[in-house]
Amino acid sequence: MTRNSRKHGAHDGAHAEAGGAAHGGAAYDVVVVGGGTAGLSAALVLGRSRRRVLVVDAGEPRNAPAAHMQGYLSRDGMPPAEFLAEGRRELARYGVEIVRDLVGAVVPDGRGGFTLSLADGPSVRARRVVLATGLVDELPDVPGLAERWGRDVLHCPYCHGWEVRDEAFGVLASEPFNSHQALLVTQWSKDVTLFLDKVGELPDAEWERLAAAGVSVVEGEVAGPVVEDDRLTGVRLTDGRVVPRSVLFVAARPVARSGLLDALGAHTEDTPFGPYPALDETGRTSVPGIWAVGNAASPMEQVINAASAGYRAGVALNAELVMADIDAEAARRRAGVFSPETEAAVARSVAGDGVHGFAS
Repeated sequence: MTRNSRKHGAHDGAHAEAGGAAHGGAAYDVVVVGGGTAGLSAALVLGRSRRRVLVVDAGEPRNAPAAHMQGYLSRDGMPPAEFLAEGRRELARYGVEIVRDLVGAVVPDGRGGFTLSLADGPSVRARRVVLATGLVDELPDVPGLAERWGRDVLHCPYCHGWEVRDEAFGVLASEPFNSHQALLVTQWSKDVTLFLDKVGELPDAEWERLAAAGVSVVEGEVAGPVVEDDRLTGVRLTDGRVVPRSVLFVAARPVARSGLLDALGAHTEDTPFGPYPALDETGRTSVPGIWAVGNAASPMEQVINAASAGYRAGVALNAELVMADIDAEAARRRAGVFSPETEAAVARSVAGDGVHGFAS
């Protein structure tokens, strides 16, 4: 079949596994669920590969509370919202469609593709699906932390340490291993206090390391942060004591938004942060045709890692579709009037009628 119409390089989506018309009951080569860094990166690669791509974005990026993102070469200090907006502008050049919506379910269609139901629109079909649904940071059960999250209640010194260097750090220990976080942040400040909160005791080796690093330790349950003039000034304990601090690091529990994968029966692996999908090096899950990237795949992915994961998935996914189409065409030819002998003759005639170096 000859395809004469391509808009902005976008693929027309006419395939054996999924066919259809425009958005609204439409069929796509790939639907990307999630419009954060990983999802947009995968969509960019696929759009540049002339694939018909739809990104369904709920508009809930993990780093939304942060004023800036750090550690991304050439984009260090850029506001996350501005970064994503620039990514969406780039995708438009390649005909990638983006809608603000929620995907309620991803259901195999029995033909190698999937049907995706949207909360506010008609279902769409896809040959392949990339899940870039991210995760939710569950904070310790301490009143007032959520209101300061991403401002002066922080979790990652690589994301925020430079901006708060040499300030008075607090570290809230909700688990015994959180003492490691207190040791780590001494690289950014030598004024560090570890609040044991509900942690009963630490191993002797940890006490030794904390002392060697100059970390102060406060025992007693934490009541919450003290805020004055919209800034953190201390940490209050339930016995009434207030320890002056201007920054509080906490270890949030990263919980993957895994409902769609769970419903598909994807295999998972146990991690220190709970179950996460079992993947190959490109993000391919145990469910054929489904990839997972970014924080949906790993709690440790920073923005720059998420972009890389999306790129790898896009490259692998496009290659899989290319080979699937070629194999499907070869199968159709085998089932028709063609034979291996006649196909070889056609290939030789196309490749080099009279061209030197080919045997006739």
